[in-house]
Amino acid sequence: MVLTMFALMLAKHKKTLPEEKITEYLKVIESIPNHVETVLAQKDDIADISRIFKYASNFMFMGRGYQFPVALEGALKLKEISYIHAEGYPAAEMKHGPLALIDQFMPVIMIAPKSDPTYEKSKANIEEVIARKGSVICITEEGNHELDHQCEHVIRVPVVPEPFAPILTVIPLQLMSYYIADLRGCSIDQPRNLAKSVTVE
Repeated sequence: MVLTMFALMLAKHKKTLPEEKITEYLKVIESIPNHVETVLAQKDDIADISRIFKYASNFMFMGRGYQFPVALEGALKLKEISYIHAEGYPAAEMKHGPLALIDQFMPVIMIAPKSDPTYEKSKANIEEVIARKGSVICITEEGNHELDHQCEHVIRVPVVPEPFAPILTVIPLQLMSYYIADLRGCSIDQPRNLAKSVTVE
């Protein structure tokens, strides 16, 4: 959020964004706390999903564009505190390796907001996973019910302009990591083998 505001200040100074676009983005930033509350209100549903997958040995996280780093963060958080092997991939690369791993024992989390310009391609990725009997948990936007009949579980976040979407789509992944780790009896605040603060060289 701070980096976004910094970028907007630079854009205003350099006149690289129209004034109305800067104003629009600042209003979105003001609305983010309320949107975060909306996502957090789904914590019970996310906890229920976590119970289903608490014994999974592997997870795959996929996203395109802005959502690819979210997939990486989701995989990192899950492996860090639940000790489940998890990998984040750009969904565009699915046919170049990850698809070979898909079966009924590989849950796939697809981050696919409908406002994403590559949404249709993400839908095609989901269909490929379903065709191989994979379980899909989808993170998409409020009002989008196109994936309900395909995905085992759908979690929705408020609609915001594309650059702000990762702030919201990452929250369900962090919650799921928390609940799965807790259900497995893992220490969430002190993950094994990790230094969460570095005090020596």
